[in-house]
Amino acid sequence: MEQLIDPFGRKIDYLRISVTDRCNYRCVYCMPLEGVAFKDMSEILTYEEIALFAKAAYDLGVRKIKLTGGEPLVRKHIYKLVEMLRNIGYNDISLTTNGSLLKNYARLLKDSGLSRVTVSLDTLDKQKFREITRFGSIDDVIRGFDELDKVGFVNTKINSVIMRTYNIDCVESLLEFALLRKYEIRFIEYMPTDFNEDFKANFIPIDEIKNIIQKNYLLKSTNYKTNGPSQYCEVENTRIGFITPLSHNFCAFCNRIRLSSDGNLILCLGHDIRINFKAVLRQGSLDQTKELLKNSVLKKPKQHQLLTTNIHQSFSNLGG
Repeated sequence: MEQLIDPFGRKIDYLRISVTDRCNYRCVYCMPLEGVAFKDMSEILTYEEIALFAKAAYDLGVRKIKLTGGEPLVRKHIYKLVEMLRNIGYNDISLTTNGSLLKNYARLLKDSGLSRVTVSLDTLDKQKFREITRFGSIDDVIRGFDELDKVGFVNTKINSVIMRTYNIDCVESLLEFALLRKYEIRFIEYMPTDFNEDFKANFIPIDEIKNIIQKNYLLKSTNYKTNGPSQYCEVENTRIGFITPLSHNFCAFCNRIRLSSDGNLILCLGHDIRINFKAVLRQGSLDQTKELLKNSVLKKPKQHQLLTTNIHQSFSNLGG
């Protein structure tokens, strides 16, 4: 079987697919209050075009897919894409969501073959939740978690971005919620984007977050590892992940590529390299797609430049 190997010997086996640039929230670290100019739907890849790219990636050794947005559940019939990916052969298909619509879609996603769900949750406090998301309701998200459990999803995960002036005092309550629900939780360092001028004031290194946890909990080391960016510990037999793109970057182990909703391949969040696949996908040629993908991976950089340049991606159309 052919495999995607970048110039630094890293095997690429993980594909993140943004299915839409739209979202029903305006989270402070993702999008300005006034929103952004969304792309016309004619510019967005169809499910068939996404599936063609996914088939090319599968033939080249990719085995894990994460569906992101924007908010992926605002795109109609997302469960049909999950079914298409299953039919290609993917057995590991997950989805990252803000959780607001899960109460309506959890059953459909489960029945279509989705493997698991990651929910972005930065606070349980109603007022803080509204301040961070600007449009959201924590009650909707909690109902979403309830529905995930009800329909039988396991290995549910929480992603929490911690910011000094917004939710540094929420670390312990988020951890307690994860322990109660037996969810894995991952604390993520705040990253610079293309608009967040308050980055320096809000950045908190993961070591500081660990210190907050250790005031009341014992962080145990663990041998658990994935090919992803998380460094893991355990608290009361629950996995706690720490994602440190800035203070301790994980570039040496990067195994992923990203496909944007409008057909651009992003090889690294900290570089401005983009390869447009829309034209070849709309021609419908699997062989041409595979050839372009193989050549594109050879341009993957060694590491990000987030600390040394002004290359800051917009997470609203990449999903992180």
